[in-house]
Parts: sequence; C-alpha cells; structure tokens
Amino acid sequence: MRRLYYAAFTYTILGLLGGLYYRELTKAQDFPEDGFTQLSVVHTHLFALGLLVMLVVLALEKSFGLSRSKLFDWFFWLYNAGIVLTVGMLFVHGTMTVMGTEEVSPAISGIAGLGHILLTIALVIFFLVLGKAVKSESTMPQKVSAS
Repeated sequence: MRRLYYAAFTYTILGLLGGLYYRELTKAQDFPEDGFTQLSVVHTHLFALGLLVMLVVLALEKSFGLSRSKLFDWFFWLYNAGIVLTVGMLFVHGTMTVMGTEEVSPAISGIAGLGHILLTIALVIFFLVLGKAVKSESTMPQKVSAS
C-alpha cells in the first residue's frame, strides 16, 4: 500500500510542476493564449492517470488486498511506465510546439503509442486482478454477528 501512496504523491507533485512549467514556458515564449500545445494537458494527465487512479487502486487494495496477486506487480510497473512514456512525450511534443519547432519526429508519436499500449496492457491486468479478488471475496463466508 505504501508504494501506491508514494506513487499518488509523486504524481501530485509532478502534476503541479507540469502546470507550472506550462504556464511559465508559454508566458516566457509569448505563446498565443488561444494556441494549443500538448503541454496544456500534461498536468491533467498526471492528476487523472496518476494521482486519481493510484488513489482508487489504493482504496481497492485496502478493501481487497489486490497486491496478494502475483499479477499486481506487473500492473503497477507497466502502468507507471506507460504514464511516464505517454506524459513524457506530451511534455516533449508540447515543449517543441511552444518553442516553434515545426517538424516533430514520428518517433515521438511512436513512443507515445508505446506508452498507450503499456497503459492498456496494465489496465487489462488490473481488471484480471480485481475480478479475481472480487470473486474470491464473494465466495468467502460472511461473518454473522450474534445479537
């Protein structure tokens, strides 16, 4: 459970720093206020995919003991690697846009795609782990209190 807490905390800090970076870089480069850059969604991706998902998984871990499954480690590391790749490429591509770089390498899209693939695999693993935990929880005898 501790690593889920630290992951959520780390994504909170990174999300805040991502928002600060976006604001300061666009201001320093006189980037148009109505112009779009992928930097504008870095902090929201970190908050939603990082902070919120890790907090939900933490709550489910507390309820179901998901980490008892051997697959849970696979979920955790693949999911976090997917976030790092996906958000990292948002950061790189967004920075290049603000700096005025016209040509963006197809490698950036490829790496971002790899990040999305890792996230998808991790989520499939997560639902396998969760489904097994819910099923085993529902087959356990319920405690009856004597009144």
